[in-house]
Amino acid sequence: MKALLYSPSIPRYLLARALSKRFPVSALPLRLVDLPLPEEGDGFVRVRVRLSGVCGSDLALLFGKNSPRLSPFFSFPAVLGHEILGEYGGTRVAVNPLLACAERGLEPCTACQRGEEGLCQNVAEGALAPGMLGSHKELPGGWGEYVLARPERLVEVPAAVPDARAVLAEPLAVVLRGIRRAFPERFPEALLVIGAGTIGLLAVRLLRELGFSGRLDVIARHPLQAELARDLGASAIFPSTEAALEAFGARRYRPLLGAPVFRGGYPAVIEAAGSAKSLDEAAWGAWEGGVVLLLGAAGEVHHDFSPHWFSELTWVGSYTYSAQDFADAVALLPALSGLERLVGGTYPLSAWPAAIRTAVRRRAVKVVFAPAEEAVPVGRPAPVPA
Repeated sequence: MKALLYSPSIPRYLLARALSKRFPVSALPLRLVDLPLPEEGDGFVRVRVRLSGVCGSDLALLFGKNSPRLSPFFSFPAVLGHEILGEYGGTRVAVNPLLACAERGLEPCTACQRGEEGLCQNVAEGALAPGMLGSHKELPGGWGEYVLARPERLVEVPAAVPDARAVLAEPLAVVLRGIRRAFPERFPEALLVIGAGTIGLLAVRLLRELGFSGRLDVIARHPLQAELARDLGASAIFPSTEAALEAFGARRYRPLLGAPVFRGGYPAVIEAAGSAKSLDEAAWGAWEGGVVLLLGAAGEVHHDFSPHWFSELTWVGSYTYSAQDFADAVALLPALSGLERLVGGTYPLSAWPAAIRTAVRRRAVKVVFAPAEEAVPVGRPAPVPA
């Protein structure tokens, strides 16, 4: 089968880390290869990939922005892609990419016993190599024509949901879990979302669907993202966190060194950009005793921790999900009209350089791969860079 194989190289990783997104796409350690068709067995079935998304974490891996300290929990070389819409037995399915105790032939750890497979303590143990689909050297991810998964990890997609919305099931599950963890009893009166990429926009739409009716402000730095944020339920769009805080009525102070700081910010902030700047803005953007939900998956960054203790903030992270979170996210898809607009271009595997360039240059919110060479753009088309 055709697949995009990522083969890590420490020199390329360090160079990409230094150059960031100025690193040439053609020099990335990603190649279209022919691999043997994955064989079913040991409880795994073969699933044909219809669409697979390019996640921000994939770009962080390719361009050296992820933390090397997480490396024991993944294995390479690997076929990337953990956002997977597949087809099994003639049925469209969202593929839960987790490989927890059950897949690894182990007795359930305490997390798996609670149904919290996303917190599995054995992700680097057992009969399989470390990682999950999309970062696993033995089981291919969604940037290939087929994946292997256990049937219980496949969730049928309702017939009325278009493919371009269904492929967002996995990141939607991450957002759903984060919202549930950050606001288990009630929503705050106001929320600020920093970052209007896929995760930030999913948060806006999902918050409204879950009943949040308060002020929902969004930081969006690109016109398409601002347009989508407004259409999906944002109260107001701001070009910067500082502008949002001033409009909200927070008090601005000028330190001896560094950027302005604030008191009296938002009751809760969702950090959905995953950069050093957005982390700092989220920390100072929350009011005293407020909540910061980390959805942006920041890697190794320099960060000033003083607002954490100075404002007594509660920080909540969301990385994956439980099986129930994943199933609930798929069940919500029929109600979440408009999300398909986030998919700005669909590319065949052979056009991977153009797909990555489009994702890096933010010409679309979400870029997805399709295994068939005849793939055509879906949702809001994005131009293919020369």
